[in-house]
Amino acid sequence: MPIPTHTIRCTKNERIAKDVYDVRFTKPEGFTFKAGQFVLFDVALIEKPTDMQTRALSIASLPDEHELGFIVKLKPGGRMSRWIAEVLKAGMEAKMKGPFGNFVLDRTTDKEYFFIATSAGVAPFRPMIVEALKAGEMRKIDLVFGVRSEEDLFWEQELAVLAKEHKNFSLHIGLSQPNESWKGHRGRVQTLAPAIAKDFSKKNVYICGSPDMTNELKKISLEEWGIEKKDLHVEGYI
Repeated sequence: MPIPTHTIRCTKNERIAKDVYDVRFTKPEGFTFKAGQFVLFDVALIEKPTDMQTRALSIASLPDEHELGFIVKLKPGGRMSRWIAEVLKAGMEAKMKGPFGNFVLDRTTDKEYFFIATSAGVAPFRPMIVEALKAGEMRKIDLVFGVRSEEDLFWEQELAVLAKEHKNFSLHIGLSQPNESWKGHRGRVQTLAPAIAKDFSKKNVYICGSPDMTNELKKISLEEWGIEKKDLHVEGYI
């Protein structure tokens, strides 16, 4: 059965960090998805509107929220990036198809959840974590969130509040190129994650971010951290 295309309307397009946008759309009636899934947008080339290609975005909103939310990290010259930064305004319509993907929370495991994200790669983890905590999940949940510098950070306040309200959820932020005043972890998620986890045999691990990061971490996870394939879930975005 073919997946239908939906016409949706933009309700918000706001820059929330350096080269990072929070974009929201109306949710089609009857549209359902699982936390962690993505959709495909029809995106026209700005110079040639008839040149249409699809681009994937992970859904950053929860299944029970009334709008669909997305986080976009701009890529210089990218088709989706230029559409978001130069064209898309509140009130404009867009076409979307989905949902797709199996990057969803494994409810069958009894291991602790361990999430590793860089920049917009944190998008699918927000609905996963919030939904699990709302449902009364009591096992330990860690989110390792890495960006380059303070001006690249977003959602840190919302996530910190979540960690304060739920003792089993911990937020770990790492900056690879921080200012001198930064008091937190300095370095990439590749060094922060093992310092937090210590013993990965107890973890069900989810990794999302740029392909370079996810490919590197997938290799490290299996070869150095000793994570079993069944406990490793990886999604790269372009």
